[in-house]
Amino acid sequence: MSHAYRRAMDALYLASVSVAGLAVVVITLVVPWGVFTRYVLNRGSAWPEPLAILLMVLFTFLGAAACYRAGSHIAVDMVAGATPPPVRRLLALLVDLLLGAVSLFMVVYGYELALTTWNQVIAEFPFLSVGITYLPLPIGGAITLLFIIERLWIGPPPPDSIVFKDTAIEEE
Repeated sequence: MSHAYRRAMDALYLASVSVAGLAVVVITLVVPWGVFTRYVLNRGSAWPEPLAILLMVLFTFLGAAACYRAGSHIAVDMVAGATPPPVRRLLALLVDLLLGAVSLFMVVYGYELALTTWNQVIAEFPFLSVGITYLPLPIGGAITLLFIIERLWIGPPPPDSIVFKDTAIEEE
């Protein structure tokens, strides 16, 4: 069962990285378009900036979950590194439990926020519900929570996992 969970988390990680990466690519296309229309055509488009903000929210929450799983999230290890290994493991467990609490908070209150604002619309995108724009918050929290469960239950992804395949330096 743990093997199936690990494979599912590999797939979820790959999906998170792919969506976050696509969001960054779209942002890099949308922002120059906004600059071009404003300064070259002298008629700024109203939609590039809000779209870039929405994509940045998506990128942030999915990318943060993926960074947690890959172990590339921001961490200050100076204090933990100066402690003996048993204390270091205890501190790592405490960090995972606290991040789990924050992730659970994001799931519960992010869902409530999305539900509360579901019938509102964005002025620049009248077809888009404000609630949809808040969905990356509970989704990112849920994905992070699943990655935390993986780390606590099975351990961190092994070096041969999909997480590290693209970043590994191959010797020739």
